[in-house]
Amino acid sequence: MIEALLGIWWMWIAAALVFGLIEVLAPGFIFLGFALGALVTGLIVGLAFAPSAPALLAVFAAVSLLSWFGLRFAFRRQSSGVKVITDDVNDS
Repeated sequence: MIEALLGIWWMWIAAALVFGLIEVLAPGFIFLGFALGALVTGLIVGLAFAPSAPALLAVFAAVSLLSWFGLRFAFRRQSSGVKVITDDVNDS
């Protein structure tokens, strides 16, 4: 039963959309990694590759983790535009 459910490609794509929606509602680049993992897993299943259920879950976990690290690295370099003030007006 679980093999059949994990092999349906559109369920993985729907999960990616749900994770993407959660990321929009609660930003922080946490759920975006899960969304990318589900999207890649859905594409693998959709391209007629049919690995076992543990293999699909391993692909989902690995891609989610790698994309989380990638997003963390990419957005760490991005400035938020906040000006940091190091001088105090009262020191002069």
